[in-house]
Formats: sequence, structure tokens, C-alpha cells
Amino acid sequence: MTLPQIAVQDLAAFVAGHTAPAPLLLDVREDWELQTARLDLPGATTVHIPMHSLPARRGELPPTQPVLVLCHHGARSLQCVAFLQQQGHTAVYNVAGGIDAWSREVDAAVPRY
Repeated sequence: MTLPQIAVQDLAAFVAGHTAPAPLLLDVREDWELQTARLDLPGATTVHIPMHSLPARRGELPPTQPVLVLCHHGARSLQCVAFLQQQGHTAVYNVAGGIDAWSREVDAAVPRY
């Protein structure tokens, strides 16, 4: 099964193309990672649910709202995309390369770690 992914370069256009409901940027990194580097994506609502908490908190994510899942390099977020799809979410996408790719390819002001 191929899981839907979106390149960091395409995030702004994706968000701009989905006005109602606005996409959620689901950050599944740990608290310390979020304190080190964060991605604020205009037009998207950011929700922080660490990967280990997602099964218990998945009810916070509307199943038909577009969800862009972000982690450090894209591996954890890909697992979360698979999990959310299994739970009935229809519009969930992995942010390929994670916040590290965002820092390298879109906004160098976002710290790398």
C-alpha cells in the first residue's frame, strides 16, 4: 500500500487550496523536539499530539478534515498516516522529509537538530 505524501515545497499551496475545513498540521514529535524547532504554516491549524499519544487522542482529529502529519524526518509521521487511515481518516498525508526537509529546502530559519 502506498501512503499519500506531500513534499515540503507543496505545503503552502496545499493549504491554500483547502479553505473549508482548513487543514490540520499534526505534529507527532516529542515535546522537546517541538521546543527545538517548530513549523507555523499559515492557513493551517497546528495540533501537537506525540506519536505515542495518538491512539488515545485520535478522536481529536475529525476523520474527513485534511491532516498533514509532521515529524523530524518523516518516518514516524508515515506510521501515523497508516494508523489514521486504518482508523477511517480519508484525507491524511505524510509530510515527506519532515521538519528537517522544511528547514533545508523551504525555511533555513527553522533550526535543524
